[in-house]
Amino acid sequence: MSISLLALVLILAVACGGGDEDGEGAIRVTTRAHTVPPVPATTTATTAPDGSTEQQATTAPPTTTSPTTSPTTTSTVPPTTSTLPPAPAPATTGAKPSAGPSFVVGAVDDAARHQGPVLEQLAAAGFGALAITSYWDPGRSRPSRQELEVLRDVARRAATRELRVFLSVFHRGSANTPLTPETRAQFASYVAAIVRDVPAIRDVIVGNEPNVNRFWQPQFGSGGESAAAPSYLALLAQVYDAAKQADADVFIWGGALGPRGSDRPEGARPTHSPGMFIRELGTALRASGRARPVLDGFAYHPYPETSSTPPDLEHPNPRSRTIGLADVARLKELLREAFGRELPILYSELGVETVIPPEKARLYRDAEPAQPAGERTQADFYRQALELAACQEGVVGMLLFHSHDEPSLIGFQSGVYYVDGTPKSSLPAVRKAILAARAGCVR
Repeated sequence: MSISLLALVLILAVACGGGDEDGEGAIRVTTRAHTVPPVPATTTATTAPDGSTEQQATTAPPTTTSPTTSPTTTSTVPPTTSTLPPAPAPATTGAKPSAGPSFVVGAVDDAARHQGPVLEQLAAAGFGALAITSYWDPGRSRPSRQELEVLRDVARRAATRELRVFLSVFHRGSANTPLTPETRAQFASYVAAIVRDVPAIRDVIVGNEPNVNRFWQPQFGSGGESAAAPSYLALLAQVYDAAKQADADVFIWGGALGPRGSDRPEGARPTHSPGMFIRELGTALRASGRARPVLDGFAYHPYPETSSTPPDLEHPNPRSRTIGLADVARLKELLREAFGRELPILYSELGVETVIPPEKARLYRDAEPAQPAGERTQADFYRQALELAACQEGVVGMLLFHSHDEPSLIGFQSGVYYVDGTPKSSLPAVRKAILAARAGCVR
């Protein structure tokens, strides 16, 4: 694309509110599921430490299949009852982010769940944190013994490299959305068990892009009212209370929102824009009468529209359904209105995909559905993103998605290492930008 044509595209994108009229832009929905996918499971009854029995899944070795997703049509199911649970008395005045550098830069990479060179290479790239996933499945109120062993092992290996660990807990696709009081209680108990049994994990992110119908259904009720925001808030509150009872000092991150949405209940793909979702969270919170917090900080995914879109692109149109990295003032205002206070913000996912060179093509599979950028562009965009975020007041960190490419081109090739662990040409510049951001804001 010529420079003049690219400039024209960017001008039109700004004028139209970021090109988000259809809700998703050109980039595909973000997901970790290609790295640690759902696996075949057999159900057996096991005995919990308290003597009770529950259905446990015995997992097979990981594969690379995508999660099953439910249809993307508007649900006519009325919103689930989402009354917030009564809050127990707080044990402390509130958690604070873990001690460490003033600005955290990490990588989201479930490949680090497994033994191998990934974690060492991630640390060598300059990252100071690691984010991984633990999937909750309906019927499960605590992790399997195998899952706890994996989480302890990751925490131990991360500690030897002075990496802060963020754990995202969510379900496998919108068909498994925890909508009922029973499933929300199971989910909350699952998180509390991790907090209690893996004390090295101090940061928990609840859910993944609940404003997107791939991860949360229904998005809207039969009358067009928001269903996802009230039901997610009910889950968040229950997780917050259960986790704080397990350990009052654990830091609970809520949100993890996708950066754009359609706000069309009757559209082909009904989703919430982040602005609408946050406003609906505030409405549900005020209606509940709950005085205790439901979160300690807000996680957000400021992905640009495509991997060729500069991360500092602003969306000044107040009607824009996109909130990008350069729109932090609007994000902070929405959070103040919804929660009545300033919240620390964590950019918990941002990635720029790169074109796979011919000599590496044999390492990958499937067809590329997006338009990745060159490695020089990746280096420049990661530098811009880190410099911008590190100087934003109230933003405490950024997690790049990923450190290593996914082997399926349907997934993300946004790492600074190829799938075989060899570095991309972008690595030296990205490492320099990571270390500079971790040192603090440089204007």
